[in-house]
Amino acid sequence: MAKRRTTRSKSRNTLAGTSTSPGFPGESAKYRAARNTLLKREVALRRQLEAVAGERRKLPLGGVLKEDYVFEGPNGPVRFSDLFSGGKDTLLVYNFMFGPNMGAACPYCTSILDGVDRAAPHITQRVNLAIVARSPLARVLPFARERGWRHLHLLSSADNTYNRDYHGESDAGDQWPMMNVFVRRRGKIHHTWGSEMFFAPPDKGQDPRHVDLLWPIWQLIDLTPGGRTGLALKLRYE
Repeated sequence: MAKRRTTRSKSRNTLAGTSTSPGFPGESAKYRAARNTLLKREVALRRQLEAVAGERRKLPLGGVLKEDYVFEGPNGPVRFSDLFSGGKDTLLVYNFMFGPNMGAACPYCTSILDGVDRAAPHITQRVNLAIVARSPLARVLPFARERGWRHLHLLSSADNTYNRDYHGESDAGDQWPMMNVFVRRRGKIHHTWGSEMFFAPPDKGQDPRHVDLLWPIWQLIDLTPGGRTGLALKLRYE
């Protein structure tokens, strides 16, 4: 039995070490040559993504949390420091674009959170996760029920300045999508990373796409011949 497992493992390793795949029915030699070239680029891209993730992990600690913000939670007031639960010292906070002056929740944020809701039980095995909206919970929670969200820790920042301080809101009150990461070290809470590509200088021919890391919809569409070019997401409310 052990010998059979070793043989399978060697077979997988041999395949992974080549620049070609087994191919698919009916493909032409031209297709396979082009696909093998692309495969090399995909392997290089994976290496680059992992290298950037490694640099992200090595960032020095950012600034200490500006204040121990008090949010409106489903069961009453919740302090920012209380979001570190279960012995976990890392916290992800996503700014949900649903402000008091917005006629409806942002459809793009909503599509992201549709997926994050289902993934939340897995994510929170390792880190804490909170979703913050500027609208009062009396407005946020009914919307969450309509969407079928069951696992998100939803909070309202209606009575604090968290959104403004951590770039989920402009000075004019416009809401922005923003993911921030915080860690607790030696009794203090530090900011460690934010999705700042949103604020980077324009990159010619590129959309800011600063929350793509959270958004499986576009990752799947990017696999198709049509891609995302010129497409706008239409949120389905069924």
